[in-house]
Amino acid sequence: MSEAARRDSGVRAAAAPAGFWRRYAAWSLDIAVVGALATLLAWSSLVSGWQAITAASARLSDLLGTQLADALMHGTRADALAPQLLADPAVQAAASAVESGIDRMLLPWLPWMLALAALWFVGFEAGPWQATPGKRALRMRVVGAVDDARPPLARIALRHGSGALSWLTLNLGHLLVAVSPRGRALHDLVAGTRVVSDAAQPRLPAWARAWLGLQVLACFVLLAWGLARYMAMLRASLG
Repeated sequence: MSEAARRDSGVRAAAAPAGFWRRYAAWSLDIAVVGALATLLAWSSLVSGWQAITAASARLSDLLGTQLADALMHGTRADALAPQLLADPAVQAAASAVESGIDRMLLPWLPWMLALAALWFVGFEAGPWQATPGKRALRMRVVGAVDDARPPLARIALRHGSGALSWLTLNLGHLLVAVSPRGRALHDLVAGTRVVSDAAQPRLPAWARAWLGLQVLACFVLLAWGLARYMAMLRASLG
């Protein structure tokens, strides 16, 4: 039966499930916007926390370097070095200062992130689009698993909340999209929903592939920056 015949007879073809990378690309677009908004709202706490972490990390690096040099000069065995460092009150205080700086950064930011994410994902997916801006840009919709109808607000809220299960399973809940016949993640199974694609071609558009490539590049840059920072701290500790 042709598509025109289906429309004429009132039979609607089931929409194709959205693939894993299409869904990830859309989610990463959405979460980038939500994260930017949360960062703006918690900016002062993030800056002060980062300054505290930087100062405490420098102090901890100096202490560890001094303790390591003293241990080598006095012939301390390698198996006794770590307990000695961990028991040092000054090292413990510096480590606590680093932890305090991390708390100062994340504790104000995280509630904003969670609240904005809930408003963003639930609000848009329960609205007329049935999709966040990221999903809409990649021509996807959230629908009921049985009839492909628009899900009610309560089901969309359940879907968003049960997304925590997909994260708590170390993303195995998200990876179900790649192996499930209907492309449903764990939170889709819980909420009785699925994500469908209205795109004419299953292949990601060029701009979405570029967006994914940019994320891979950013990961390599951050890894290189972290390694460079670690090596610089190590050189400073060893004098």
